Amino acid sequence: MAVAAQSSVYWASGARILRDHLAPRGGTVIELDLGRLSPTAVCDELVGNRATALLLLAGIPEPAVSIVKAVRRDQRLAEIMIGAPAGQPEFAEWATSLGDDGAAIPFLRYLPEHLSPLGARVEKALHERLTETPSFVAFEGYDTVTVLADVLRSHGTDRASTAKSWSRVAVEGTRGQIRLSRTPDISVWQWAWPPVQVVDRDPAEPDRIRILHTG
Repeated sequence: MAVAAQSSVYWASGARILRDHLAPRGGTVIELDLGRLSPTAVCDELVGNRATALLLLAGIPEPAVSIVKAVRRDQRLAEIMIGAPAGQPEFAEWATSLGDDGAAIPFLRYLPEHLSPLGARVEKALHERLTETPSFVAFEGYDTVTVLADVLRSHGTDRASTAKSWSRVAVEGTRGQIRLSRTPDISVWQWAWPPVQVVDRDPAEPDRIRILHTG
């Protein structure tokens, strides 16, 4: 697998996690630095390293759009699978910029198969405001504000009190009950087990998101 990434602590952490999971299973992760490689050079590296999958850890529209277009048009890479960061291909900008080239690129989105009543109400309100179906990122934003509001109401604005309160968070979000926890090797509190879907844009109908796997 090749990881084409921009320079970022966030992306570097993602590449490290991927490497740690694949190495014990016989997988190899090749890192491609988008700070020095053009889209054409990325294609050459993929061919030279005999990569079977490409994970893009890059911003949109650029350089992600240019790389996807270059890979799709390179006949040497006709069989390679492309993956994208959580949420990116769901954005309207992705579909507008890439059209059919943006389909069949799996990504994560943190949504349940069916929204709760709260989630359905929020979806309706967001749809009316945005005039389009909201992405899962919109629900994440709503849930983040909900958690922060609950913490501040319950424990005030004192930093020490707030810091102690994360383990006691239990609020109803748009995607289910939110409780925060710590996971090994990660120093922040997080909602460790939100509902997860692996999805992509349907090649037969690129405006439609199809669910490939739920977890």
